[in-house]
Amino acid sequence: MKKFRSILAVMFVLAFSAAAFAGAQDFVLINNTGDDIYVINISPSKSNDWEEDILGSDILEYGESVRVNFGAGRTRYWDIQAVFEDESTISWYGIDLLETSVVTLNKDGTATLE
Repeated sequence: MKKFRSILAVMFVLAFSAAAFAGAQDFVLINNTGDDIYVINISPSKSNDWEEDILGSDILEYGESVRVNFGAGRTRYWDIQAVFEDESTISWYGIDLLETSVVTLNKDGTATLE
């Protein structure tokens, strides 16, 4: 029983320390665009340039999701750009990632925020 409580205590500390290091803007991105996404760029709204592709060599298929993790920081508003196989793009601007934990990118060019 004592060993179980020790393991439980370690698991409790690890769970809370991981949450402490999570970025305030971390969110889940869901692709509901109707097409696979080949590049996703996310940049602070005040930036004039797109940041690097968060997918790297991966593809975010239609209906799939990806967890986006940030380091420390508290930038509130972010822009997201999706690039498709034919190199067409859709962009979403001014998403408040301090108040949003799930962003669904929709086929009609809107984003659903939860």
